[in-house]
Amino acid sequence: MADGADSKVIWMDGELVPFDAAKVHVLSHSLHYGSAAFEGIRAYETKSGRTAIFRSEEHMERFRRSTRIFGSEITYSNAALTEATSALIRANGFKSCYIRPLSYIGHETRGLKLPKTPHVHVAIATWQWGKYLGDQGLQKGIKTCIASFRRPEVSSSLPWAKLSGNYLNSIMARREAALAGYDEAILLDQQGYVAEGSGENIFIVENGALLTPLPGAILPGITRDAVITLAKSLGLNVSEQPLTRNRLYEADEVFFTGTAAEVTPVTSIDGRPIGTGLPGPVTLRLANSYEAAVRGELTEFGHWLSYV
Repeated sequence: MADGADSKVIWMDGELVPFDAAKVHVLSHSLHYGSAAFEGIRAYETKSGRTAIFRSEEHMERFRRSTRIFGSEITYSNAALTEATSALIRANGFKSCYIRPLSYIGHETRGLKLPKTPHVHVAIATWQWGKYLGDQGLQKGIKTCIASFRRPEVSSSLPWAKLSGNYLNSIMARREAALAGYDEAILLDQQGYVAEGSGENIFIVENGALLTPLPGAILPGITRDAVITLAKSLGLNVSEQPLTRNRLYEADEVFFTGTAAEVTPVTSIDGRPIGTGLPGPVTLRLANSYEAAVRGELTEFGHWLSYV
């Protein structure tokens, strides 16, 4: 069964469409040129038994901003997109699920030249998706390598937007890592500093404090922001600064964050064990705090949840 085939319907341009009927034309501009914007969101079953979308407002706002890069606007408000997502989750009968909003340019536009205000279509899909980096990722950590592919230079890319075309570089880095026997890749930026994983932000732990790359060549993730906020609430110091490969190798702990990856320990880089070679205490403490937040167990972060 393909990913998403457990879904009954997909929301497309304001309508719930049967899964097998949710199609776009082969000449769609976004298929040919990467001119699509998307989001990755999760909904979780909370301790009350109700389903809640995690940080929907922030995700939908970034979705709208990413689409605006193409000179167009999503006509639905953040609240309307959240309500559409809630209706979709209910229609599919999910308690916990992954959510994929997508805006794309259809076959009405051909060639590289876009009209002044291109028409965008909007779709939202949901599916049941487990741990992105494996069920054992949290318990045992994952093996990573430094990729030969680098994050694009900021003057010739749009790293703060989740654009489908941006991810070809990440696909190639992840494939390179997988073919070499690693679970994930770590990309450097054009200056040789640590940037991020193929689809995750990265943190290191030094002497109990968190360090993470500066926003610039990285996508400043919403989960990254949540983990920084949670860390500060736990009394941990957090610093954004340029990080070298050397700092990765010598770190006490390293971990990834992301909607799909959540909080995943990195226990090996380029065959070198990180710290003890096992998930570290700070990483596990933050992973537990994040899990409690998304499950509605931390009342001080209840505003992060939009109940379905």
